[in-house]
Amino acid sequence: MAFMRLLLCVSGVYSCFLLWAVAQERLSVPFASLDGSHSDKFNSVMFLGTCQSALSVVSAFLYMLFRRKTSQSFTSLLGLDHNPAPGHETSEKHPSKQDTRYSQTNLLLRYLQCSVFITSAAPFGFASLSYISYPAMVLGKSCKLVPVMIMNVLLYRRKFAPHKYLVVAMVTVGITVFMGLAPSKPAKAKAASTPNGNLIGLAYLLINLAIDGATNSTQDEIFARHRVTGQQMMFWINLFSTLVTVVLEMLPLPYIPVIHPSDSGTEWGTALAFIREHPSIKVPLLQFAITGALGQLFIFETLQHFGSLTLVTITLTRKIFTMLLSVVWYGHKLSPAQWLGAGIVFAGISVEAFVKTPKGVHVKKVVAEKEVAKLKSV
Repeated sequence: MAFMRLLLCVSGVYSCFLLWAVAQERLSVPFASLDGSHSDKFNSVMFLGTCQSALSVVSAFLYMLFRRKTSQSFTSLLGLDHNPAPGHETSEKHPSKQDTRYSQTNLLLRYLQCSVFITSAAPFGFASLSYISYPAMVLGKSCKLVPVMIMNVLLYRRKFAPHKYLVVAMVTVGITVFMGLAPSKPAKAKAASTPNGNLIGLAYLLINLAIDGATNSTQDEIFARHRVTGQQMMFWINLFSTLVTVVLEMLPLPYIPVIHPSDSGTEWGTALAFIREHPSIKVPLLQFAITGALGQLFIFETLQHFGSLTLVTITLTRKIFTMLLSVVWYGHKLSPAQWLGAGIVFAGISVEAFVKTPKGVHVKKVVAEKEVAKLKSV
């Protein structure tokens, strides 16, 4: 059952986000104006996030409503019942009192914290592309497993089974070798014209990775403390993300590097005006939002049952499989060193898959590590 769930999650993440990547690439190039006289690029990154998070709220709610039990209350459906995870029902110092760290208020604040992290991380990722090449960004993103593990250890003092450290090392080294030995691309024009442009791009990317690591570790902490499902977490995080981004887009903010690159008006008004002037953006924008929302259902299902490290492993290796598919489909050639990198990644995945099987010697440790063994009964 666990293997089939993992297989379904992997298939869902891969299929949805391959289509999502196609839409994202289309949104990154200029769109023709209504009269066809000129083309412009869509720069409202926060508006893209709003579209995806709003649709994710709807998809998560419909999914929970579809699986709702007849006797289940509405508050229980949304995960608002005070129902901490096993072992966290009372305070350590005062056993007769409930620990506020596991209260409903704390749960909502954790959701809001994740939303703020996600809203803050995205602009830095897009801003880094103005200074460094896409392969360089992917190379940095390939090391995301490291900040996720570091943030788990630093923020929440979590420990992992020994094989997890091995998987992190193998996947990170494998993708680094694969991407690092890929054909080099010309430097970005903005980086060439800006003093220390590459360092600025790298700094933006490191900020993005650090915030992503904090987000994933906080999500792991929520599952460890509270008896919630992945879809409930998806609903609330995206609801708060939508509210936060809409408020920011409606405010006439001044020019703020990375966060608010527009120097006039509101981002909401700018985005709607662009859509009216460039109607061809509607289809890829809708594709971006729908595939992102459906993909999140699989992402949070993976996060709930297998943890953030497994999730990051899936999302990172998706890039490798996409590149290998491109090699077969278009007849591209890889160097022996790049094949070595791909082999290291596959070996790391094999270690994770072996441990997840019923005969794996660390299965019980993995379940204990996440402290969510009874989640399936919710």
